[in-house]
Amino acid sequence: MQTEGRRESDNVEDRRGAARPGRKAIVGGGLGVVIIAVIVMLTGGDVSQLLALLGGQIVEGGASSGQAGGDGALVDASPEEEAMAHFSRVVLADTEDVWNQLFREAIRRKYQEPTMVFFRDYVDSACGSQSSQVGPFYCPSDSKVYIDFAFFDELATRHGAAGDFAQAYVIAHEVGHHVQNLLGYSDRVNQARQRSSKTEANRQSVRLELQADFLAGVWAHHTQEQKKVLDPGDLEEALNAAGQIGDDTLQKKARGRVAPDLFTHGTAKQRIRWFKRGFDTGDVRLLDELFDLPYEQL
Repeated sequence: MQTEGRRESDNVEDRRGAARPGRKAIVGGGLGVVIIAVIVMLTGGDVSQLLALLGGQIVEGGASSGQAGGDGALVDASPEEEAMAHFSRVVLADTEDVWNQLFREAIRRKYQEPTMVFFRDYVDSACGSQSSQVGPFYCPSDSKVYIDFAFFDELATRHGAAGDFAQAYVIAHEVGHHVQNLLGYSDRVNQARQRSSKTEANRQSVRLELQADFLAGVWAHHTQEQKKVLDPGDLEEALNAAGQIGDDTLQKKARGRVAPDLFTHGTAKQRIRWFKRGFDTGDVRLLDELFDLPYEQL
């Protein structure tokens, strides 16, 4: 993806020098939740406890360690990390351009731009204190996307999803959760989960996550249409990333078998399909498809 000389977003808080210890953990539907879900299953825990996370609710966590620090001060930022920061700012700017246009022309509402927070190890959010171990996450209570660049290294080395557009997909997915929050889909799913069985609650989570993948694809479609910045192989990088973090892929790696009732983000095939549908159509009007289709047809 071409980023040299392009606009960077100003909606960024750099807290890489401000890691803080915490006693609570939250996520807002971030991609890293899949990894945590696998760990919970392997240790015999209850995956249903993770369902509240998509709504930005707090769940108890163990005491954690980290260096205290004030906001703003960078700590040993390498050239590689600064390149990731530049890239992330450019991608965020692209999401602003796309979603401002789509909200204005297709949704007929004003888009409220989210803020992206760079952090290391631990971060405070309006949803609580969070460890970088959960990966990127969105907090609906403060409309912020949180990301530790260490996740991009893990995405490449642990999950076999290297490439800058794989990273762009991660950011666009989290911004997709922000779009869902603005449009009321997150509240809709949270309410449905509260009235559902454990299996059905997981299925509602899958629908929400696949919709965020679809929204990431919509963003990619319009970014390419407007700016022609994708390089050969970029789309394949995003599709590979979507597949590598599918629930079935992660479960096979961790347990050697698949438990569909425990899916919370969707299979590799589903995640690839819905990102690709967003990329192929660019049609935000198709958002309700994921909730209109029978679950078996997702």
